[in-house]
Amino acid sequence: MKKRYIAIIVLIGVVVGWLTLGGTQAVLHATSTQEFCVSCHTMDTPLKEYQGSVHFSNAKGIRAECADCHIPTHTTFDYLWAKVRASKDVYHQFVTGKIDTDEKYELHRLAMAESVWEQLRANDSATCRACHTYDAMELYDQASGARNMHISAQQEGQTCIDCHKGVAHIAPQMELDTSAFDHLYDLAKATPDDASVVYPLDYIKMGELATINPTVELQVEHVDANQRTVTVAGYQMTGAESVIYLGNGKRSVLATLTEAGQQAVVLGESTTDEYGNEWRTARLTGDITAPVLESNEAIWEYGNKLDSTYCSTCHAKIPANHFTVNAWGPVAKSMGTRTDISDLNLEILTKYLQFNAKDAVSPAPVAPSIEEGI
Repeated sequence: MKKRYIAIIVLIGVVVGWLTLGGTQAVLHATSTQEFCVSCHTMDTPLKEYQGSVHFSNAKGIRAECADCHIPTHTTFDYLWAKVRASKDVYHQFVTGKIDTDEKYELHRLAMAESVWEQLRANDSATCRACHTYDAMELYDQASGARNMHISAQQEGQTCIDCHKGVAHIAPQMELDTSAFDHLYDLAKATPDDASVVYPLDYIKMGELATINPTVELQVEHVDANQRTVTVAGYQMTGAESVIYLGNGKRSVLATLTEAGQQAVVLGESTTDEYGNEWRTARLTGDITAPVLESNEAIWEYGNKLDSTYCSTCHAKIPANHFTVNAWGPVAKSMGTRTDISDLNLEILTKYLQFNAKDAVSPAPVAPSIEEGI
């Protein structure tokens, strides 16, 4: 062949190659822009959520856009596969209308979120690590809670999405099966009269003396028809005489006393904790008529379900022994305000975490039985 024909063929190949590769690159780039990602009507909801997040607006003026979180670039295959997977969004936008209303979006929110979480776990949160790495973190500039969690995550090999599920979009609300709590009442109906220890399912009245919190261990002294005489035992701190706590320095509320209850409570000798607070063993005996469980096993299983439903939706499940009794109280309360958990369920969840905390203690020795006292 003449050299000019060879040159023409090479030139044509270069042009075709440039158009193919360059055009593909241009299309991939254009379809990864923020403007393209939010151009569909179905993206209105996630756009508004993103605009209210720290990734959109923050004190440092650094913005992470859609592609920064949803399109991994650490390998060519992952990048191209993410683009292929995203084609389903176009299909549902123009063909099925799967999430074209707020109602449909909420219906599929959990499934969509779980799909993204699965991708991030599979690639070790590659898009998160494009900006956030342990090596670059100044852990001791962080709040103590965040620092401890990051240290624990490194030690246990957790990935970012295990804890940070709701960083840019509203986390889906898990629904609790109400029959689980109803089952506890069914078990309570079967509690025998000769049970020596019982546990309330709800806040219950001890006559005119006190309100007992859910899950608290009560020593049965006497049973008369539908009425039980029980003792709640714990500790009382000087200056907080209206409360019986779980332990010396352990501020998990077992009972809240009325004025009559404060007069009836039996106190032991006082000791001083490391902060200078005086604590005494405290026990109060009175009558209850509310349903109670013979064992706390079922109610702790229910507490574990609450943990999985309300806590693990947004982050990995934190072991109960990760925090102390006193730390779990404010942690559970602050996290509870971010959910629709009821006051009763929040108290049961808090008690589940506190009674299994890393410094959990057994309640104070119970009072002698009425017969023994006589």
